Parts: sequence; structure tokens; C-alpha cells
Amino acid sequence: MFFYIKKQFFITRMELNEDMMIEKITAMGKLQLVKYSMKDVLEQKEVRMFLPDKRILFVAAGEATGCIDLTKVKKSDILRHNEDSLTIILPQPEICYAKIDHQRSKVYDVSGVIFPSDSKDMVEGIYKLAEQKMLENARQQDILGKTKENARLIFKPMLENITGSKVGVIFK
Repeated sequence: MFFYIKKQFFITRMELNEDMMIEKITAMGKLQLVKYSMKDVLEQKEVRMFLPDKRILFVAAGEATGCIDLTKVKKSDILRHNEDSLTIILPQPEICYAKIDHQRSKVYDVSGVIFPSDSKDMVEGIYKLAEQKMLENARQQDILGKTKENARLIFKPMLENITGSKVGVIFK
């Protein structure tokens, strides 16, 4: 009896209460045409006169995606020249998102911090900076040009097969 009561006394169970609410439902019309997976090494220093410098070393892994918003295409953007050819005018490509993958990113070193809150602030700051750099690097690597190229490679043959006409793809 003693062992049974002892066993029952130390049994624990986990309880989880969850209240999920949908904030917003958005219709999607953006066709993702290219995704860049990137890694970036960031070192940020705060140089101080008397105290040791604050320093953080971070390896960010993430991705940026180029897309075209097909909801912006109107009937007037499809121009038929004759029975054998037509032109479709697509909106300019855009960067759908640039985000950091928190599972693959890692803070390697934080030094020179005196208070734990300083360390936390540095880590939060480096994540925000890394996301901005991810977006900036995607632009520098011409993600929008690659999105245009892929749009032509995908839309032209697809529309030619559907319509049986020669198709030209241009951008606004």
C-alpha cells in the first residue's frame, strides 16, 4: 500500500491550454518564381573607451523569394495582335519576403557584456540586422532580374500551349 501511494504521489501530468484566434485571412495571388537560400556571417562591435568592447558573432541562414503579383493583371494587360500572337503585360517583380531561419542560424560569440539584458538586446538586434542584410543581399544579387527571367521561362511556353499562339511577355 505504501509503494502504491508513493507512486501515485509523484505522478505528474502536463496540461496545455490553448486559445487560437485567426487575426486575418488574406487572398494570395503572388506567384513565387525564385528563392535564394543564403548564409551571412555578421560581426557587430560596440567600441567603448574604458570598458571592453561589446561584440557579437552571428551566422545567419535564411531565404529571400522573388514573386509576381498576378492579382494586378487585368484583361487590358493581354494584348492580341492577330490570331497568331499576343502579348501579356505583367506587373514588376517584387521580393515577397526575406526571412531568417532560426533553426539554422546561430550566435557563436557574445563578449564584453556586463549585464544579461545587454546580451539579450544584442542578440535581438543582430537578428533584425541580419534580416535587413538578407533583403539587401537579395537585391544586390539581382533577385528581381532572376524573377523576370523565370517569369518569361514559365509563362511564355505555358500560354503558348494554352492559346496556340506566339506569346510575348513584357513588364509594366
